[in-house]
Amino acid sequence: MPELPEVETTVRLIRPQLVGRTIRGARVAWRRTVGARAFEARVARARITDVRRRAKYFVIELERGRSPAGGLLGHLRMTGRVLVTPAGAPDPEYGKVALALDDGTTMHFVDVRKFGRLVWHADPARELAALGPEPLGEVFTADWLGAALRTRKRALKPLLLDQTFVAGLGNIYVDESLHRAGLHPLARADRVKPREAERLWREIRAVLTEAIAREGSSFDAFYRTPEGKPGSYQEQFRVYGRDGQPCRTCRATIARLVVGQRGTHLCPRCQRRPRTR
Repeated sequence: MPELPEVETTVRLIRPQLVGRTIRGARVAWRRTVGARAFEARVARARITDVRRRAKYFVIELERGRSPAGGLLGHLRMTGRVLVTPAGAPDPEYGKVALALDDGTTMHFVDVRKFGRLVWHADPARELAALGPEPLGEVFTADWLGAALRTRKRALKPLLLDQTFVAGLGNIYVDESLHRAGLHPLARADRVKPREAERLWREIRAVLTEAIAREGSSFDAFYRTPEGKPGSYQEQFRVYGRDGQPCRTCRATIARLVVGQRGTHLCPRCQRRPRTR
């Protein structure tokens, strides 16, 4: 599932093509979608004022007559993709929603398996209000993380995947961050020492920054940027998907276990399992 770096990449590439454009008309290709006609009516003739990311969502803000007109809230899920095609270009395969723009281009929401979501909300920010802080934002500091961990008695991996705790992290980048920080996925959050919390904070931000620079991770055939290119951060994975291979740090064999019903990858030497009390 696309995580923060993949969604951030998508937003950065489509924002210049969408902001300032007026939606001439909308078409929902799958007519069985509940509320398809209402969706088309709500976005038609609206002007796009901003495109941004929040956690794993992309948000397209709208206005009509210089008054707010709600916005589109999208989630790529497993196989979703957003792209903008030039005038006269054929519709892409598996297109689910098409927004015709006033410059002749068309924004498409494409999804092979129909797991993705693109919905209209009167107030997208309100829909996302329960999410935790952005890991690359100003609120997410080393002090904040250390204090927040001390109040939780949960294992680190499930806690970091909890979108109400920190927004945008998923399986890939949690595994990579924990390895770089030298912390076991089953370590209790409230037992993480201040210096370990600072190291985890630093590595989360470093991993995400590096992944965005490489336009995310494409470890299967589905994630592609709006330009149709795969990301390349998978070439830098230290543990994720590398079970049975040597650790890039210490050469021990990468192991896989299940934590919170999620496949989890770690180095048993770099990430010592905590002792139970």
